[in-house]
This record gives sequence, structure tokens and C-alpha cells, in this order.
Amino acid sequence: MAKFTLNLLLALMWLFLTGEFGIVTLIEGVVIGFGIIFLMEGVLGRSDYSKKAYRVLKLVIFFLWELLVSNFKVAAELLTSRFLSSPAIVAVPLSVKTDLQITLLANLITLTPGTLSIDVSEDKKFLFVHLMYGANPDKAIAEIKSGFEKKILEVFE
Repeated sequence: MAKFTLNLLLALMWLFLTGEFGIVTLIEGVVIGFGIIFLMEGVLGRSDYSKKAYRVLKLVIFFLWELLVSNFKVAAELLTSRFLSSPAIVAVPLSVKTDLQITLLANLITLTPGTLSIDVSEDKKFLFVHLMYGANPDKAIAEIKSGFEKKILEVFE
């Protein structure tokens, strides 16, 4: 947590040094701060901060890719006269355990067009998901487990 705080302080310092206060400048500051922390790990001591930041970045990039692909699929469905959708509700067995992990998984699924998280079982072992393209439910479950859930587990290792 100390390196995260240091990264934020370096980002704020970058904002003040540039004199430009905007989201792009803040992102630049975070990236530059992360680079400084990465280069100074020998002095600051080794930690999992670099690994965790990399894993979070992988999750964000994966989500953005899934968002883009699913947007095109849903848009194609709406703009053509073909109806390829076959709605289904599936129970995805959960490997994530904490409430935070389950909530993150459910939200990432819901934010992706064509899928919607409906509910979590009482014992928190299944997440019920509505699929716009549910012709092959086993494949959809495997994609969720090997995609979002795997990346979330990597972040929280």
C-alpha cells in the first residue's frame, strides 16, 4: 500500500510540475510514477506492487477488448435482419471467493454488452448470468472462467 500511495504522490507532483490539471496529465503522472517506483525497487525494497499493477493493467485491457468485441457483436445483431441471438441463463461455478471478487466479476460481466449478471447463489458458489448468445452454454461458462474470473484471481493473488 505504501508504494501505491507513493505512486499517487508522484502523480500529484507531476500535475503541479506541469501546471496542467486534467485526467490525461494525471494518467501521465501515474505512469511516470510507476516507472520511477519500478526503477527504484532496489532502493525501496521488493514488493508485489509492480506485479499487481501489471495484472490490473492486463485485466483492464482484457475488459476493454471484450467490451469492443461484444459491442460489435450486439451492434451487428441490431443492424442486420438476421437473428442469431439465443438467450439463455447459465449458472457459472465460482472460483472467486470474497464479496469484492464476486462483485467485480458480476460488474465486469454486466458492463459487457450481451451479458447480464442476475444473481449469486446463497452459498456464493454460482453466479447466474443471462447470455444474449447462449446457444452453447458450456462454451460461454468456459469463456467467463478463463477470461474475467482468471484475470480477477490473478489480481488478488
